[in-house]
Amino acid sequence: MTDLENARRTINEIDREMAALFVKRMEAVRVIAAYKKENGLQVTDPAREEQILKQNARLVENEQLKSYYINFLQNNMELSKAYQHRLLEGMRVAYSGVEGAFANIAARRVFPDAITLPYPDFKAAYDAVVNGECDCVILPIENSTNGDVGQVMDLAFFGSLYINGVYDIEVVQNLLAIKGTTMDQVKTVISHPQALGQCASYIRKHGFQTREAVNTAVAAKQVAESGRHDLAAIGSDEAAKVFGLKKLEAHINQSGGNTTRFAVFSRVAKKENANDGRFILLFTVSDEAGALSEAIAAIGKYGFNMRALKSRPTKELIWSYYFYVEGEGNIASEDGKAMLRELKEKCRSVRVVGSFEKEIILKDE
Repeated sequence: MTDLENARRTINEIDREMAALFVKRMEAVRVIAAYKKENGLQVTDPAREEQILKQNARLVENEQLKSYYINFLQNNMELSKAYQHRLLEGMRVAYSGVEGAFANIAARRVFPDAITLPYPDFKAAYDAVVNGECDCVILPIENSTNGDVGQVMDLAFFGSLYINGVYDIEVVQNLLAIKGTTMDQVKTVISHPQALGQCASYIRKHGFQTREAVNTAVAAKQVAESGRHDLAAIGSDEAAKVFGLKKLEAHINQSGGNTTRFAVFSRVAKKENANDGRFILLFTVSDEAGALSEAIAAIGKYGFNMRALKSRPTKELIWSYYFYVEGEGNIASEDGKAMLRELKEKCRSVRVVGSFEKEIILKDE
């Protein structure tokens, strides 16, 4: 047998072994896809991919072959993601609003293969996951210009779902009206209170009256259905396209870096976390001097950095509050467990509502 025949025979044997390993690998991918569906996680995980490439590149010592092996790994990752996308085609994601709402845009970018289902308000969308109608829900938790979304924070405190991912999306607000409308005809603008707040200086400059809507896309729909030239909506490009509206003026929000943070809630808490990950913690303290400072000190004592500390009324007793903490670090670590034990001793109630990797910025489609 010649050297060429031996080489081809070796390749054929390796290909047979690789085929069996490929099937085994894709079965593992199926399990991962099921986990992501249950936990409301995005298919693409850039941090994990980078870690695998860096770690596995060390397995090949031949520098000439190393770059080819990295390409081989990257191709395997793309095949794995393609398979996961196919497996997640039936995933059901709830959001508040109608098509063209920023939550709908965020849902499509995080879960491009899923069925996105609209609900009339935040609670209805949240409850759709609680009662099993949907696998997860994507809800806004904060805007860089107009602050926290209190209703969603309350759902996190009083509800049973977990946050397993936080995503940032740039919010560009536009003035939308029916075709044929001119700027001098507009007297009233309608939108979600957050959007009205983001565009407050623009609204004052033009002397517009304001009306509130459940969300920006609903506002656009109302303007489209009204047929009125004196009424305009504040909303997205997508809303303009969906409802056939004219964009009178673009980018009218006062901040050029206007970003909304969206959280994905699911019924199951994500078990894994990274040392440079994030967590969200909700707690209440007794009405005693120093109770809050002791709780805060316990978080710092174990090396966890607080990125945010916020308070909201519990609605149970007058002047009673719960506290919302966003922290950095692995709350599933031994230090995290010790911190939670101490917090439970010092607080009336403690709940870890979510843990996730660093926030992901959602790019334009």
